[in-house]
Amino acid sequence: MKNDVRELREASGLSQAALGDALGVSRQTINSIETGKYDPSLPLAIAIARHFQATVEEIFHVH
Repeated sequence: MKNDVRELREASGLSQAALGDALGVSRQTINSIETGKYDPSLPLAIAIARHFQATVEEIFHVH
């Protein structure tokens, strides 16, 4: 699944570790989501969207 997590994170000036800490997950989890190796659970996708004040659909693109 394509997503805009990396772009949003970088625009916010956050490291992968800082975003992971804010969401209660590891830096590795953030990296895996950004590279498309891992699709987050629905609760985590919602948490990411809320963190960036966006909708899940705006961040995650199902093709």
